[in-house]
Amino acid sequence: MSDPRDLFDLTGRVVCVTGASSGLGRRAGTVLARAGARVVGVARRSDALDAWQAEAVGETAAVTADLSDLDAIPKLARQVAQPFGAPDIVIHAAGLNTRETASDVTREGWEATLALNLSAPFFLSQALVPAMQGKSWGRIVNFASLQSYRAFAGGIAYGASKGGVAQMTRAMAEAWSGHGITANAIGPGFFRTELTAAVFADPDRAARNAAQTCAGRNGEPEDIDGPLMFLCAPASDYVTGQVLMVDGGFTAK
Repeated sequence: MSDPRDLFDLTGRVVCVTGASSGLGRRAGTVLARAGARVVGVARRSDALDAWQAEAVGETAAVTADLSDLDAIPKLARQVAQPFGAPDIVIHAAGLNTRETASDVTREGWEATLALNLSAPFFLSQALVPAMQGKSWGRIVNFASLQSYRAFAGGIAYGASKGGVAQMTRAMAEAWSGHGITANAIGPGFFRTELTAAVFADPDRAARNAAQTCAGRNGEPEDIDGPLMFLCAPASDYVTGQVLMVDGGFTAK
């Protein structure tokens, strides 16, 4: 019987985290670096990436890139492999929510949302998978949402993209898990991040969201740590094609 402590050992694993400059992506990069992984953070803002690296403990590198530029994905895949080698794990935490009502959605806003939230995770994964296949081991962790399953006001483009993420996760598992690569998604509830600033700016709305959960509160950054570690580590070897809702039971009610 193997040592149970090995189930969550990420020592030496190379991780690519998109959206590492803020929010849950930043938290993911920090936690995994402290767990012994070598983490490459990707985001548009170089100053925010520098700040993330300053707070992270461990081996980190930063790549400044616009993930919505799909033509640049092959170049990005090469860049993230330069500091530590080809990633074993890719975490797609970058996201966009224009919060436009259905009547006000513009083509530009729609296409930007789907490009960053849905297309970029697929094409970056596609570019990184061959190296994972060569090792017969890999992890893809997408970020789904409450809106993968629920319709919220002003969220039609975002919800469409996140509904797509849930299905894409299942399809990735079907395509690549036979090569030792698991594909799963985390579905966060309401966490205080830049993306949800408009929600938390309204105390009554934040309180209503907290009351909707079984736990009776909104999410704290540390609530993401355990689920993320699980989906990245050997502990989840036989878990693939799943969306793990980390929402305090919001979707259970």
